[in-house]
Amino acid sequence: MSMTVDTTNASVRIPATGMKRSLDVLLTLLILLAIWPAFVVICASIAMTSPGPVFFVQTRVGRDGRTFGMIKFRSMYQNAEQRRAEIEKLSDREGICVKVKDDPRVTRVGRILRRWSLDELPQLINVLKGDMSLVGPRPALLNEVAAFPEHAHRRHNVLPGITGPWQVSGRADIGFDEMIALDLDYVRRVSVMTDAMILLRTFRAVVGGKGAY
Repeated sequence: MSMTVDTTNASVRIPATGMKRSLDVLLTLLILLAIWPAFVVICASIAMTSPGPVFFVQTRVGRDGRTFGMIKFRSMYQNAEQRRAEIEKLSDREGICVKVKDDPRVTRVGRILRRWSLDELPQLINVLKGDMSLVGPRPALLNEVAAFPEHAHRRHNVLPGITGPWQVSGRADIGFDEMIALDLDYVRRVSVMTDAMILLRTFRAVVGGKGAY
């Protein structure tokens, strides 16, 4: 069951265009059709190398502050959430959102998945469900959103994305303040053309691997 996080400080709500949503669904179906064998291989690799479920569902904050279950391939050991407090002080990233380059909670297969962003592929299901878009600000955790400064909530005016300005600009190497600035710039000029440019840049960002951990 979803809930809503208070984002009343968010300014003008920007409705998703019908064209953007239609393209999201069409492209997602085509991608799933093309990569289903990779899904099978990844599922088998996770299941055979560490105990636990293949998928990991985590509560994230989406459009207008509504929460949803974001789906990922499990890249960490089962007790990762319980160990979060102990690794927060090790964060390699400035600001609210925690990122640890040599996170001990990540499995061997998980490191490969994260390097190539393959752990994010199940979010294509979130796109079909309408929780996410292919392109948009990355959905944050509840505790992260609770600590956001007032202006940062404007990123919730649009659907969160699998990829977005943060991913194509350096990912975890980008500090929190710069990430928010990139997100708000995206919100101001969101369009199908902007999304197309970010999708094209995403391939280069994944191959380059900058900030992927």
